[in-house]
Amino acid sequence: MSLRDLLAIVDEYLPWIPDWLTAALMLVAAAALALLLHRTAVRLIRRLVPPERVFLHSLITATDGPIRVALVIVAVAVILPAVPLQRDARTAVGSILGVAFILLVGWSATMAIALASNFYLRHADAAGTDNLVARKHITQVRVLRRVAQTLVIIVTVAAALMTFDSVKQYGVSLIASAGAAGIVVGLAARPLLTNLIAGIQIAITQPIRIGDAVIVENEWGWIEEITGTYVVIKVWDWRRLVVPLSHFLEKPFQNWTLQGTDLIGSVFLWVDYTVPVAHVRSKLEEIVRTTRLWSGEVVNLQVVETNERAVQLRALVSARTSEQAWDLRCEVREKLIVFLQETYPTALPKQRAELIELERPRSAT
Repeated sequence: MSLRDLLAIVDEYLPWIPDWLTAALMLVAAAALALLLHRTAVRLIRRLVPPERVFLHSLITATDGPIRVALVIVAVAVILPAVPLQRDARTAVGSILGVAFILLVGWSATMAIALASNFYLRHADAAGTDNLVARKHITQVRVLRRVAQTLVIIVTVAAALMTFDSVKQYGVSLIASAGAAGIVVGLAARPLLTNLIAGIQIAITQPIRIGDAVIVENEWGWIEEITGTYVVIKVWDWRRLVVPLSHFLEKPFQNWTLQGTDLIGSVFLWVDYTVPVAHVRSKLEEIVRTTRLWSGEVVNLQVVETNERAVQLRALVSARTSEQAWDLRCEVREKLIVFLQETYPTALPKQRAELIELERPRSAT
């Protein structure tokens, strides 16, 4: 029995039902049938896929929504020619289905980009010690993913709006005229386009990566997140500094981990001229050998500055990461101070003064 035969039976035995209600019931029934078919198919596929195939299960979960909407659109589109609707109403429903299909394609494209990036990054370990390559890949993929998803959203919305004649004509006339309205739109979109292009440049050249230790606006922290328009920096005291992407291409900043995670930390001490520098240097070497924070590469003590009151010692020590370099500097500074206090207290900075006894003038007799 075809749909036309079913409609004829309805008209014969239920003539009091209006056509619009029949059409609505048919469209709802088609959508419900598509949803039921989708639910049954998903359950069957989940039972057939082994539990150890984690990626396939995550893929089924991620694509559940787009597939469900696609089946509903297909079911409604198939039954639409047989629905008892007027031509204008059928055209309107067809336009709605067209817009829904365009949005579905855009949604599916964004989901595909996210799934592909997650699949590519599933073996990237940014928490390890030698993680330069992993952080490089994570940064590239995340930035390019956001840029690609932004472009897909823009194209999808534009395509959906262009399905309406009035919007299509306005867009064509706006592009053709390139008048004042086009200039205003271009100026309004300039920050978005600037950050979008900056994101592509950062993903390619990589002046910063996820997890890099940087100094921006006199704040020291780590790159926590790179979005399509801004960068989130986790400051050492757990504050978050939000900086536009274009800042890293237009203004100078410090990146401590651009070529690697190893760093050299410096400790400065002002001491008296009587300090035994060789003994302090031996103590520094003893301190770094007893701590797990030292990388075993650099340890040195030098006299780098003098003035009329004291001399300045600079201790250089190396660590594997920026966090360990900070902790190592603090530990070395504290232990050197304790060493000087206990062993050479006279070597601490002091003020010198000389007392001169002046002769009293003799009183006149």
